[in-house]
Amino acid sequence: MAVVEGFLVATLLLSCLASTSYGVTFSSLQKTLVVSASNQQGKVLKGGEGNITITWSYNNSFPAGTDSAYKTVKVKLCYAPISQQDRAWRKTVDNLEKDKTCQHNIVSRPYSPSNNKFTWSVERDVPTATYFIRAYAYNSADEEVAFGQNTDAHKTTNLFQVEAISGRHASLDIASICFSAFSIVSLFGFFFLEKRKAKSAEKK
Repeated sequence: MAVVEGFLVATLLLSCLASTSYGVTFSSLQKTLVVSASNQQGKVLKGGEGNITITWSYNNSFPAGTDSAYKTVKVKLCYAPISQQDRAWRKTVDNLEKDKTCQHNIVSRPYSPSNNKFTWSVERDVPTATYFIRAYAYNSADEEVAFGQNTDAHKTTNLFQVEAISGRHASLDIASICFSAFSIVSLFGFFFLEKRKAKSAEKK
C-alpha cells in the first residue's frame, strides 16, 4: 500500500513539474481584451519620429468576474507573419516562454477594465518590419492569463510598418563632405608645393 501511495505521489509531482516547466501557452488564453491602435493599414512609421496611440479595455461580453485575477496589462509590439518568414529569431511558439512574436515592450500598467490609453513614440532601435499591437493581462504571479490584439486571428488586418533609421545624421554627412573636400584641396596643395620645389631645384 505504501509503495502504491509513494508511486502516486511521485507521479503527481512529476506531472506538476512538467506543467510548470512547460509554462503558459498562448492557445490557453482567452481574448478578453479589446485593443485598438491609431494606425492606418499599411502606414509607415519612422523610427525615432513616428508615434501611435493605443487603447485597451475589458470586453464586457464575458461573464462578470472573468477579470478578477488580472493585476497588470503589458502592451507589446509584435511581428506580423510577413516579417517572421525565414527569421527563426522571430518565430511564433505556443509556449509563451519561447515565443518570439512580441519582443518589444511598449508600456506596462496596473489593470483597469476601461479608459486605458497610451501614445507610444517609436524607438530608434526598432527594426524595419511589419507589426501589430498585442496586450497581455497578468495575474499576481506575473503569468499571462488573457490577451487582446488590434488585428485578427490570422494577423493580417490593421498592420503597420516601421522604417528603422539609418543611424546617420545630416551633421555627420556635412562633416564628411567637408573633410573630403579639405583632403582633396590638401592633396593638390601638396603636389603643387612639390612641383615648385622640383623646379627650384632644377634652376639651382
